[in-house]
Amino acid sequence: MRDSDIKINGNELHGLVSELYPICRSITGDGVRQSLKLLGKWVDLRLHEVPTGTKVFDWEIPKEWNIRNAYIKNSRGEKVVDFQKSSLHVVNYSIGVKQTMRLADLRKHLFTLPEKPDWIPYRTSYYNETWGFCLSQRQLDALPDGEYEVMIDSTLEPGHLTYGEFRIQGETDDEVLISCHSCHPALCNDNLSGMVAAAALAQYLAPTALHYSYRFVWAPGTIGSIAWLALNEPVWPRIKHGLVLSCVGDPGTFTYKRSRRTNAEIDRAVEHVLRRSGKKFELLDFSPLGYDERQYCSPGIDLPMGCFMRTPNGKYPQYHTSADNLDFITAPALAESLDMLLSVVRAIERNERFQNLNPKCEPQLGRRGLYHRVGGTNNSRNEEAMLWVLNLSDGDHSLLDIAERSKLDINELFEASQTLMQHGLLRKMPRH
Repeated sequence: MRDSDIKINGNELHGLVSELYPICRSITGDGVRQSLKLLGKWVDLRLHEVPTGTKVFDWEIPKEWNIRNAYIKNSRGEKVVDFQKSSLHVVNYSIGVKQTMRLADLRKHLFTLPEKPDWIPYRTSYYNETWGFCLSQRQLDALPDGEYEVMIDSTLEPGHLTYGEFRIQGETDDEVLISCHSCHPALCNDNLSGMVAAAALAQYLAPTALHYSYRFVWAPGTIGSIAWLALNEPVWPRIKHGLVLSCVGDPGTFTYKRSRRTNAEIDRAVEHVLRRSGKKFELLDFSPLGYDERQYCSPGIDLPMGCFMRTPNGKYPQYHTSADNLDFITAPALAESLDMLLSVVRAIERNERFQNLNPKCEPQLGRRGLYHRVGGTNNSRNEEAMLWVLNLSDGDHSLLDIAERSKLDINELFEASQTLMQHGLLRKMPRH
């Protein structure tokens, strides 16, 4: 992967989030299909349909849920809660209902956030056939006693789980897996930012000469990644690096959660990029909580996959509420996240191993035009990079190893290695 003057337009990324925002997504259903087809304007992803009842390890693909409308009307026929205004108003996966009931009975099916009286919470009932509405505490407080008409026009019946996939063929069949969840309605940071970042990353990489092949997966959280893993077991051995993307649209500090292996090459590459970025960042050790990294890193699979975020899930007040909206994420934050991901790709693409072809003392760089013509001056960074590469290129040390040892940027070391190869002082080794 070559350095290039890639100009990332954060406004375009934010615009794509805006198009996806109104669509009601869930772990199954037409909302997922519509969202993935919209991403298809950026990348030619393929939709996969997994039938209801399919066994995927210890799980089973559930019934497909689709919703068309929902509301609560007061005795005057006024809609006091309206699904058309926010898809968060309905508990995700609610079964259909149409009845009239008193407020005291309706309250058993209502969910609010008393501590955030203007926000609507996000709630689900994926594996429990029930129904409910989410609303702000202020809305609930304004409801007088009386009878209310409750209507949810939804279906829960045999169908499919849908996930999207896009693969870029590189020089080798060894793969980098980029995964994000595609199931949350009306949540911009926790869901849409990762979906859009993955699509943009795929778009940038598709025309690029790459060593690795890159596989992108947009799948519903938990059950989607489990389904992908169950249906793609032959692919597992080819996955050399991987990232789960989420919460990359807020302006918070970059955060990276290491893989279960703790020191996989992807873990080291992300840490190197973050340390060289000049930005604030936080590193987290692996835990079996969080996003789909916990599936990819389960003990019987143990893929080298970390989770790339800004502010982690559950660590910002807007998480899983209506406040995770288009105002919470920013175009500059989305652009900066994509730029950081491109830097990570560049690092793993450039992490070569070399063999010094002149290992007995330093080769004379001056007569090759690679050293200062006047002795006694300070070594330039390029010369320092060449000396580090020559000294540690014994066939075992990678450029990332050398970067960690020398405290130099892997891109400087890569450029130095290319220069040294051009002068017959290095040869590239096969990747392990």
